[in-house]
Amino acid sequence: MPTANGIITHPSPYTVSETLDRLEAILRSKNVAVFARVDHSGEAEKAGLHMPPTQLLIFGNPKGGTPIMLANPLSAIELPLKALAWQDNEGKVWLSYNSPEYLQNRFNLSAETLTPIASISALLQQAIA
Repeated sequence: MPTANGIITHPSPYTVSETLDRLEAILRSKNVAVFARVDHSGEAEKAGLHMPPTQLLIFGNPKGGTPIMLANPLSAIELPLKALAWQDNEGKVWLSYNSPEYLQNRFNLSAETLTPIASISALLQQAIA
């Protein structure tokens, strides 16, 4: 499995679609807005290309994200938050997202500024439980 600096990846026992369906339901139950769902593999298929199932969910809450962007406007490049569900070449499904600590370090944010999104890891892990 490929890894990248600051990205947390967990295995999911569900399909890509089911993983993001579960996450979306959890987020909505917590009044977190879901802004978009990008089906990378579906778009690739439309272009005549094949890739394993890969979907991105874009979500957030202005009460959490705005203070981060005010503290460092460049952080808006990473906000709203995103979760990537993807299937590897062996058929295993994964859920990946930026760690809050990565965002804190990348944009030199205080722990207090990051507090509203610090619990995001727990929410994402619920989707794959």
